[in-house]
Amino acid sequence: MPVHWYYDRAALERDYGRVTEYVAPRSPHPDSILWRSNYTALNERGNILHDQAEHWGQKGVHYHQNLHAGENTLNLQLGRILLESLREVGGYDADDYLRRYVEFMLEPGRHRDTYVEECHRNFFTNYARGRAPRQCGEPDIHIGGLAHVGILCAWYSENPGAMRAAVLEHVELTHRDAGVLRAADSLCRVLCEVMQGKDLRVAIRDYASEYFSEKRSRSFQVKPDAAVVARHFSPACYIKDAFPATLYLAWKYADDFAAGIIANTNIGGDNCHRGAVLGALLGAQLGVGGILPSWVEGLRSYSLVRDLIVETPNPKSS
Repeated sequence: MPVHWYYDRAALERDYGRVTEYVAPRSPHPDSILWRSNYTALNERGNILHDQAEHWGQKGVHYHQNLHAGENTLNLQLGRILLESLREVGGYDADDYLRRYVEFMLEPGRHRDTYVEECHRNFFTNYARGRAPRQCGEPDIHIGGLAHVGILCAWYSENPGAMRAAVLEHVELTHRDAGVLRAADSLCRVLCEVMQGKDLRVAIRDYASEYFSEKRSRSFQVKPDAAVVARHFSPACYIKDAFPATLYLAWKYADDFAAGIIANTNIGGDNCHRGAVLGALLGAQLGVGGILPSWVEGLRSYSLVRDLIVETPNPKSS
């Protein structure tokens, strides 16, 4: 989170060194584009910036300036809202999630995050115009649309058909783009296979070949990650760039959760949403035992999430 959207890696190194644990964000953020971002609520039904609106249009403002070390950014806080809905309803219900989503976004102070992604701004512009929530999503081509896929796949781990249907329905609520939906389905199929016991590298090869070449990746793996993502992939947030980069990192670090997450973090760019996808992939492969306990317990929302999780055994550890 603190080095999210750092594209100048020299600045990332200068400001934070090598990030290996939860760190609080610092201002100024040298690559921040909040100074040229804008959002004006049409009415109260569109007021999602609340007291953070004053920071938009200013230079150097960190996207997540108010968050503490170990605190989730907005999209993963919404992931907790999704998990609450799944638990209370007993399965995926788009209307229930949308009700919670709208309430969460319109309540001042709920998430404390300064940056609100374009998908949410588009959604609430349409909501302010009077559209029904199911009709508020717009085409969006960013990897942020995959941030909740791991949650739904974990919930429906024993029902692949329901899993794929729920993932596509959920992603389309905010990301009505064929490319994002195709990537979401590919990710879903990979996660399903891994949770059923297939090796992650094999599952990526078999179900994500549109985005991933094992032969090409083998030629990259001896090179520094920052060089690979800069020259052969891209650290940007667009799905056509970010999803292949994430799959490469998952393939390379399939046996080491910590190394994969640390590598992803220090590459910069849209590492938060790459990290959500990468964490799901490596977590499916390695189970909770493969994650550093300090990373789990260091989450600000640890106790809240812990109480929502239904634990299932990892097929590779049983």
